[in-house]
Amino acid sequence: MPVVGIDASRAVSPRPTGTETYSLHLIRALLSTSPPWRVCLYFRHAPPEQLFLQADLRVIPFPRLWTHIRLSWEMARRPPDLLFVPAHVLPPVHPRRSLVTIHDLGYRYFPRAHTRFQRVYLDLSTRWNARAATHVLADSEATQADLARIYGISPAKVTVAYPGYDESLAPVRDPAILAAVRDRYGIPGEYFLYLGTLQPRKNLARLVLAFSQLSTRATLVLAGQRGWLADDLFALIRRLGLEGRVLCPGYVRPEDRAPLLSGALAFVFPSLYEGFGLPILEAQACGCPVICSSTSSLPEVAGDGALQVHPEDVAALADAMARLESNPDLRQELVERGFVNVRRFSWERCARTVREVMERLLEEN
Repeated sequence: MPVVGIDASRAVSPRPTGTETYSLHLIRALLSTSPPWRVCLYFRHAPPEQLFLQADLRVIPFPRLWTHIRLSWEMARRPPDLLFVPAHVLPPVHPRRSLVTIHDLGYRYFPRAHTRFQRVYLDLSTRWNARAATHVLADSEATQADLARIYGISPAKVTVAYPGYDESLAPVRDPAILAAVRDRYGIPGEYFLYLGTLQPRKNLARLVLAFSQLSTRATLVLAGQRGWLADDLFALIRRLGLEGRVLCPGYVRPEDRAPLLSGALAFVFPSLYEGFGLPILEAQACGCPVICSSTSSLPEVAGDGALQVHPEDVAALADAMARLESNPDLRQELVERGFVNVRRFSWERCARTVREVMERLLEEN
């Protein structure tokens, strides 16, 4: 029986972001398809018990450069028939058949959103992934086109497999739960919500500028972990005198995401570039109207269930927020369109696509 190895090291992060969430849910969805091969999952640290069933778990701890040294050594000693890396970089030593996911090439579009070291590392590792792997998965057609244009990767080598979303997310309507979550994060009343890492690529400075133009009693909540150059964002908020109206409560517990999204006037996601844009689906699944950028992959993801604006147009962003605040009928229309849109995406569908790619690769001589 063939053996498919999967780098699952990013699937057990205690505070998962997009790529870690992708890794966890896709691996579990793949296992649920009962594939006709043995699956071996590689971890740097032991995962929680019962998280991954129907798979062999191999914990191979190592202090630094785990992928480049320890996983490479494992591949040299006991290589699987196929190695899949869903959320990181292919190790230098790998089997003849390999599959990687490349999530986005945002660093090429907005290099100032990264440190110099990050830019160099991302460019080298993504170029290596795209060229060294037998086949590549992309989260969107936008990323597939970027791989062809920037690195010369043939579209035939790239399969678009749209990620899913957490299908347990649903609208929360209980006023007591909504009020409790507002209290937990210090939100006094109605609010616009951004939920994600606070970093320049998310275009939050322009969101704050747009909010400053509104005549509104609502607050703007920028929820999520502090990222690269977050201090510049906080300085802008202070300079505009918005400390009491723009709230930055930090990391949001997973169990609070649905009520926080459900209670918002709108989810605002003006990112400069995204390889997919999972937060849009999470907002739509929770019945939250969405405003998002009209660039990169976001139109693919949002469909007609969002107001789309150019991410560099502050006035258009402010106008979209004002329209949604003042027009409950428009909010409800976007909510209904969002419910229809999210049906296009599921981890089960993503896993079926990935499984088909794996089967094809294993059949090759």
